Amino acid sequence: MLHLHSTIAIVLLLALVISIVITLMNYLGNKPYNRKIALLGFIVSHIQLLVGLILYFYLKYPSMISGAVMKDPTLRLKIIEHPLTMIIAIVLITIGYSKAKKMENSRKANQTVVIFYIIGLILMLARIPWGTWSLFA
Repeated sequence: MLHLHSTIAIVLLLALVISIVITLMNYLGNKPYNRKIALLGFIVSHIQLLVGLILYFYLKYPSMISGAVMKDPTLRLKIIEHPLTMIIAIVLITIGYSKAKKMENSRKANQTVVIFYIIGLILMLARIPWGTWSLFA
């Protein structure tokens, strides 16, 4: 399950970069908002969230939350910081997609997706446990 989560993470990072680049090009070129491109990042992020939550509760991490976890940087990253930051990032991606979907102005819709998706991507990159990621271990 951990390998699946790591593999989907690569797909998610690529999907977000693709969504951001194409939407940014649409924004800069005054082209219409392409909801299907934004949907790519939205769907993959939610699949990753689902797999991550299943993995989180399967490993019984909630029962491990204690003061000792906060003192150990590796455990704190895996049990607290990574899940919380990823949920916040996916909430921001969802907000960006949902707001853009309702907008009539294509330029504003493109701008909204670019801003929210970039913030979500930065949060994700900041809290990926690179040292323990199964692709690099």
